[in-house]
Parts: sequence; C-alpha cells; structure tokens
Amino acid sequence: MKKLYFDYAMKLTFSSPVTDHRFQLRCIPATGPRQQVVDTKVVIDPEVEAEKAIDSFDSVVMTGFIPEPHDHFGYRVTGIAFVDNEHIKSEIYKPLYRFDSALTIPGPSITALTERCKDRLRHEHNTGSPVAVASVVMDEVYKAFTYTPKSTTIRTTAEEALTQAKGVCQDYAHVMLAVCRHVGLTARYIAGLLGGEGATHAWVEVYHKDHWVGLDPTHNRLVDDNYITIAHGRDYRDCMLDIGIFSGDKVTQSQWVNASVHEASHVGL
Repeated sequence: MKKLYFDYAMKLTFSSPVTDHRFQLRCIPATGPRQQVVDTKVVIDPEVEAEKAIDSFDSVVMTGFIPEPHDHFGYRVTGIAFVDNEHIKSEIYKPLYRFDSALTIPGPSITALTERCKDRLRHEHNTGSPVAVASVVMDEVYKAFTYTPKSTTIRTTAEEALTQAKGVCQDYAHVMLAVCRHVGLTARYIAGLLGGEGATHAWVEVYHKDHWVGLDPTHNRLVDDNYITIAHGRDYRDCMLDIGIFSGDKVTQSQWVNASVHEASHVGL
C-alpha cells in the first residue's frame, strides 16, 4: 500500500468573455476496489455551486452553470489516496467491456496487430490467464507506437492512431483495448494520475478472477500502487474529465493542466 497526495489543476482561458457556461467534471478520484480516497477538496473558479452525483460507471460527476460573463474557468482537486493493488476488491462482471466502443472499432491496422498478437500467443507458453494474454498485447502495442505529443486529439480513434504509429497514452490505451477485446478479453479504459507525468494518464484494466487488473501500455508494465484511478469506462468518451458549452462571439480557448502525485513518508489513516 502507498499513501499518495494528489493535486490536479486545469484552467481554461477564453479570448473574450463567455456566458451561459454549463460544465460537467469527472476530476475527482473516488474510493474504489483498489484505492481509498480521503480529504478530497475541489475548488472551482469562478466560484459556483456545483451538483455532485455518481454516474453509471461509478465516477464522481460535478455539474454547474455560470450565467455571468467570465474570461476563464478552472478547477483544482486535492486529496489523499491509499492505493493497494495487493488487495483489490472483487467487482461484478459486466459484459459491455467485451465489445467494441466508439473509439476502438477495428480497421485494417488494428486487425493486423490483433493477428500478430494471436500468432505470438500460439507460440508462447504461460499465456492462459487474461493478465498473461493482456501482457502480450500490451508489449505488441508498446512496440507499435512512438510516443508523440500533439500527434492526435481526443477524437482520434484507435485505428487512426495505430495507422500513423504515434500518439499519447490515450491512444496506447485505445489500441490495447481494441486488440484485447478481439482476443477474447474483457477490458476497460482508465483515466487517472501517475507520479511524474505532469498531467492525467490513461491505461487499461482486464477482468481476471472477479477482479480488474491494470496494465499500462505507454510504459509496458503492470499498474502498481503509484497509479490513482479517477474514472473508468468503455473508452475515453466515458471518462472525459471536463466538458462544457458556453455562449460567446468567435471565442478561442487555451488550456493549462498540471498534475502532481507524491508519496507520503509513512502510511496511516
């Protein structure tokens, strides 16, 4: 187990004032099967009363409305997560994670990588468990990519990213999900935090013996106690940390993000 302090902040700056701003946030890590979260604090700027709920994927969702003119919008969430991958709690099996989702539908590139993984699995020993199979897929995805910031967008599909062979953590995760689901695994997308990244991170979990086990294709390794989960879903579209709509005249926006995770010197509630 690790005791991790997290501090995640996002700020949007608008080129001119906007009004009637409706927003939805999934930025709060919550207590779940592999972590216990305490002392959470959320600050929204401009200050506004936000409603809090839990969505169908067990994510904490905050929604709010800012009618007055404002030229920026941001939030900061801080807290402590006790992460323990050695004692992950069981979860009910959900078949929806077996099927293609909007951003993971395979094309020629995904199909070719899937066949390459199947061929490797036929010739390797000790690949019977879902985690072992997923580890082979993860390794092949890792080798197929060059990590390249700004080479994709949040709308880039797994097929598009793999075809150009470059992307960021979201793309690695989407490609791994696409292949995992076509070699018989149940797999889901995770949005979260990882120390040293400076921003949010994404990885994959596969279902094995009533538990979800994390694998990080961007770093080609199993997820350990340094990872904090924020949200999970079929792909990125179920885990968008912040979305919104507003009124304004030809408004452009720029975004600043910073994430910090560091370990406490000792563990204790």
